[in-house]
Amino acid sequence: MDYEKQMDRVQKIPIAELVPFKDHPFKVVEDESMLRTTESISMFGVLTPLIARPIEDGKFEIISGHRRAHAAEAVGLTEVPVIVRDMDDDVAKILVVDSNLQRENILPSERAFAYKMKLEAMNRQGMRTDLQSEGTSTQVVSKLRSNELLGAQNNQSRETVRRFIRLTNLIPEILEMVDQKRIAFNPAVELSYLTPEEQKNLLEAIDYTQATPSVSQAMRLKKLSQESGCKLEDMCEILAEVKKGDLERVAFKSEQLRKYFPKSYTPRQMSDVILKLLDQWQKKRQRDKAR
Repeated sequence: MDYEKQMDRVQKIPIAELVPFKDHPFKVVEDESMLRTTESISMFGVLTPLIARPIEDGKFEIISGHRRAHAAEAVGLTEVPVIVRDMDDDVAKILVVDSNLQRENILPSERAFAYKMKLEAMNRQGMRTDLQSEGTSTQVVSKLRSNELLGAQNNQSRETVRRFIRLTNLIPEILEMVDQKRIAFNPAVELSYLTPEEQKNLLEAIDYTQATPSVSQAMRLKKLSQESGCKLEDMCEILAEVKKGDLERVAFKSEQLRKYFPKSYTPRQMSDVILKLLDQWQKKRQRDKAR
């Protein structure tokens, strides 16, 4: 088939010829949203075409539609509708980000690496005016810095964009804790200034104290790191402090709870189950009292 003559037209492409974008910052996970997508494709097929670009060996690199391709393959489809479009790396990266940031429930880590990818591409393109968002004049675009434009396109400030990109300096284990909401966004930004070795020590301190840093604690850890280096003992001492609002906190060590849950359960999932069981227990006590 002569694909060059059919650029920007919807074509049926075998799933076997599609490969994920090489620097894709978004995760394809088996969550509730993926279940809905799979059920929809099972009933109606792929209604929105994927976007891909031709690469070597007759393959096509997915720019938009990674989740649809995954769901289609899961229900047994062998080909999907695709718009084949020839584009360079920077244009592809910008489209990858723009087509995914419209989704609900974007994880902090996904947003962080997506912003970084798009900002780097925009900088390499020298702030081309064809990157402007709809309704933005060329004159305005030319005066905006890349991170200002990126923030404007996502209803966020330049500073918010910068802070999200800081998260890409976190080691994967700590970034995962941010995604799981075990560490809040603002403390995570401060922790991103710790060295990778210090961040590994922080994981030990968190496990030892069964506590995660508040914003003020994270700022103190950052200051220690920048001044003289942040040692494990310093981290344990700071994290062991009683935080405001934690005076009546009930804490359990993870090993105390793990035996009651499947190995695949995250701390957040364990917490949800425990709270649900406590809610059922409370309702039973209320019914018993009413008798």
